[in-house]
Amino acid sequence: MTEFIPGSPRIACDVVGEGPLVVFLHGIGGNRSNWTEQLAHLAPRARAVAWDARGYGESDDDPREGPPEFADFSADLLRLVEHFGAERAHVVGLSMGGRIAMDFAVRHPGRVASLVLADTHLGFGNFSEEARAAFIRLREEPLRAGRTMRDLAPAVATTLMGDDAGPEIHKRLVDSIAAIKPDNYLRSIACMVNSDRFDGLEQITAPTLVLAGGADRLTPLEMAYQIADRIPGARCMQIHRAGHLSNVEAPVAFNMLLDAFLPL
Repeated sequence: MTEFIPGSPRIACDVVGEGPLVVFLHGIGGNRSNWTEQLAHLAPRARAVAWDARGYGESDDDPREGPPEFADFSADLLRLVEHFGAERAHVVGLSMGGRIAMDFAVRHPGRVASLVLADTHLGFGNFSEEARAAFIRLREEPLRAGRTMRDLAPAVATTLMGDDAGPEIHKRLVDSIAAIKPDNYLRSIACMVNSDRFDGLEQITAPTLVLAGGADRLTPLEMAYQIADRIPGARCMQIHRAGHLSNVEAPVAFNMLLDAFLPL
């Protein structure tokens, strides 16, 4: 079932099951459909929710000018948690969603029951201003030159996949990337590159599991260890041979790790 979280912007989410609230946050090239297998798996024992972040899928575009900030995503997530009447939520974020989850845990520690951070990283804090600008420019230029997200999607999807992923996974990732509105994609990239707020990770007290696909070339295992080293008591595990979207490529293994970790 699809529900809409009222407010500005209105947030679309898929909702299944009853019980403790588990919220899934997609990456920069995704949408709520990326979590289909996880929602179905948890439905018998949890209220599992996957959102479209602001500007994605059926959620409203960001009402402000300029790129969003992590504070905006965290405010949206707080509205979602309150909408479902939960005091706390188990938050599962992948890539961009993992960075949102970390920010939310720092801003609202009392609202987080546990964290799962998959295939994510600590941002671009070590990049120079010039390097950040170049990173953004390289992603802007094809779209500014008239190429579409559908044009770019096949090559981007290939870079995200592990070597064992087949054509069905490739098509699924292509369709996910192609559905993104170009302006919102570029705004999200600017947010991810220019916004760093990770000075509070050492204060996170929620049980935390950090995951990385063994074949993830974008956010490899060493980045997962960097995060786990910053969060007290965090555990780090690898999903062998999976690429950047480990939950899509290896849903059985991903779901088994959720079962072992989530205190449902």
